[in-house]
Amino acid sequence: MELEEIKRVIIAQKEEIKEKFEKTKIIERETNKNKLRKYLLAPNMLVILGIRRCGKSIFSLQIFEGMKYGYINFDDERLAEFTTKDFDKLLQSFYELYGEIEHIILDEPHNIEGWELFANRLRRTKKVIITGSNSRLLSGELASRLTGRYIDFILFPFSFREFLHYNDVILSKEDFYSTKKIAVVKKNLNDHLKVGGLPEAYLFGKEILVRIFSDIVEKDIIKRMKIKKKSIFKESAKYLISNSGSELTLSKLKNIFEIKDLHTIKDWINGMEEAYLIKIINRFSPKLKEQFIAPKKVYCTDIGIVNTIGFKLSQDIGRIIENLVTVELLRRKSYWFNDWEIYYWKDYQQREVDFVIKEGLNIKQLIQVTYASGKDEIEKREIKALLKASEQLKCKDLLVITWDYEDEVKIKNKKIVFKPLWRWLLE
Repeated sequence: MELEEIKRVIIAQKEEIKEKFEKTKIIERETNKNKLRKYLLAPNMLVILGIRRCGKSIFSLQIFEGMKYGYINFDDERLAEFTTKDFDKLLQSFYELYGEIEHIILDEPHNIEGWELFANRLRRTKKVIITGSNSRLLSGELASRLTGRYIDFILFPFSFREFLHYNDVILSKEDFYSTKKIAVVKKNLNDHLKVGGLPEAYLFGKEILVRIFSDIVEKDIIKRMKIKKKSIFKESAKYLISNSGSELTLSKLKNIFEIKDLHTIKDWINGMEEAYLIKIINRFSPKLKEQFIAPKKVYCTDIGIVNTIGFKLSQDIGRIIENLVTVELLRRKSYWFNDWEIYYWKDYQQREVDFVIKEGLNIKQLIQVTYASGKDEIEKREIKALLKASEQLKCKDLLVITWDYEDEVKIKNKKIVFKPLWRWLLE
């Protein structure tokens, strides 16, 4: 590409960003930006990963807010002719447009072959943020050249707290005791369950989620992995999302889709997980071999996609809620509790606990999720499973997330906390 062409793209993208900040409602994400900025003090790169359209570009711009920086988004058809040899022209363009700059954002650079060498050279003298919609961004060349030289951070779709902020619902501690305010929160929770956490769904409606899902499948998985059986792969992606919260095995999926090679199904699932479309949760066992061979549970990273591509809210609200809790736990792990490990638990008698939170060598918390509004609606088997897991795993922190029931009870000398979903989400 010619130098002037690159400059025109840089300026055009800058104008588009400026217009977006002026005309679109932009909110602060709840993760700690100052902590992420500190990672850039050493000659490190900050790599922001996450599902397509979750807000990585805007978030990277917010990190460099008030600073002079160069920004370019490679997911742009105007850069179709950009090659490795044009990276020096890109740097020259930044200098000619902005003068000496210390901060640079490379948005979705994996579209350009050889970008890793340029990024590695940049980070020696610049503070560099890389964004990407696939964890494979950190594999291969980049990982080998940047061992210990980058920090990766996973950004998730909007949380319920951020959703309320976007809708100008601001809560004080007193509001948690206000019947009127709680009614507003519940109304917003119902909306959040339907539309999910991808910002564009708020602007263009749920219909845009069909396009986002298609882009993830086509661009972030099929194209990148060079999958030949495209139609079967698309069916498998829809199947997994439609069975969010269910136990699955590779052999079962192999039979459903009549795939001869088990490794093909395994690669497909890995590809979906690497694109942050789904998350696989393992069954807890102190023995790693048992964890490996036991059935897995699959969840989608955005409940809006589940509600649009998979089953509808009215069909199974319990599974939608369980998926929402999964994503919130994963978000808390990424943003604040990096040492967490998240599992589910099941014994030989088929007693099951939805979530096991492990921290270090200890089981920190056991969580059941139920769509119950009263004590009599909570199934006894869920409580029995919680007590049995508590006994086996030596965990005293027992939580049942309900739709609208709140209490603390003692059963067999164990305290169980029942907490409404809206309250738990706002903690």
